[in-house]
Amino acid sequence: MRAAVQHETGQDKLEVLDDIETVGFGPGKVRIRIRATGLCHSDLSAMNGVLPQPAPFVPGHEGAGEILDVGDGVTGLAQGDRVLMCWLPACGSCPSCRRGQTHLCLAGFMNAGTPNFRRSGGDVFGFAGTGTFAEEVVVAANCAVPIPDDVPYEIAALIGCGVTTGLGAALNTARVEAASSVAVIGCGGVGISVIQGAKACGAAQIVAVDPVPARREAALRFGATEAVAPEEFADAKARITAGEGFDYVFEVVGKSATARTAYEMTRRGGTLCVVGAGAMDDTFQVNMFELFFDEKRILPSLYGGADVLRSYERAIALWRAGRIDLEGLITHRVQLAEINDALDQMRSGTALRTCIEI
Repeated sequence: MRAAVQHETGQDKLEVLDDIETVGFGPGKVRIRIRATGLCHSDLSAMNGVLPQPAPFVPGHEGAGEILDVGDGVTGLAQGDRVLMCWLPACGSCPSCRRGQTHLCLAGFMNAGTPNFRRSGGDVFGFAGTGTFAEEVVVAANCAVPIPDDVPYEIAALIGCGVTTGLGAALNTARVEAASSVAVIGCGGVGISVIQGAKACGAAQIVAVDPVPARREAALRFGATEAVAPEEFADAKARITAGEGFDYVFEVVGKSATARTAYEMTRRGGTLCVVGAGAMDDTFQVNMFELFFDEKRILPSLYGGADVLRSYERAIALWRAGRIDLEGLITHRVQLAEINDALDQMRSGTALRTCIEI
């Protein structure tokens, strides 16, 4: 079958090969035919080494498709079911799961060290234990979440990561209050989803901050009340908050420099919500006096900060009700053979989300 492979960490191009095989099918597993997958910035971060991932590997973790086969012992799933991919499934029995923090379950991360594919040259891993830039994948059954018939594959794929991450940061982690002021730094697909989440919560002012003009224009379409370049952010803070700072600032870039800016733009007693996935050697610093004196809450948000299955259902409900726009997030569509075009679109900032149709 075909899959897009990164041979070594640091390469900026993928090679589409047709001699890839899935491995690992058996009890407790399902085989999925991928129909659509989104390109998430985390895929680029894995390619360039910011996020740890064994190589060679197949990127992609934001996918949807149909079940081709189910292994022994799998219940609740059958051949032909339409599903989205959950790259961080909950085991249900670890301490995090027992506390109700299923999004912090580490079982899914353990899958990243087990090969999902092979070719004549040896094992090939799947990013985050999945690898959706492929025609087929084999994953644990709890990675496959059934979707209603009215949800298109490309919409389901986005819900599998970017939409859930962004909406959840606003609704679950920060719990944005009505009539509040919000700023969002980084307005790609996840940042736009944060904006939509803040709008759904009833925020009065939502300022989008991004260096790319096209993304700023898009942010206004999705609910931002104002969109500014980074160098205009301080002026926006002065005008909108009388210099006090925003009630909520979301950092959706994954860099310490933008996290520090976000901290400074947050009012005393306000909330900084860190959504971007950054590097292990990039350190965010605050001094002990300001930490104590300003009483700003610093809240990291992983995968939407709550039970992902419930978050999927909520995203679908909001989409059906017309409260959020998911179709509009897909600005580009490509075939698997054109995957490197999709990478260029994300790097340049011209794409919010590119859908790879497989």
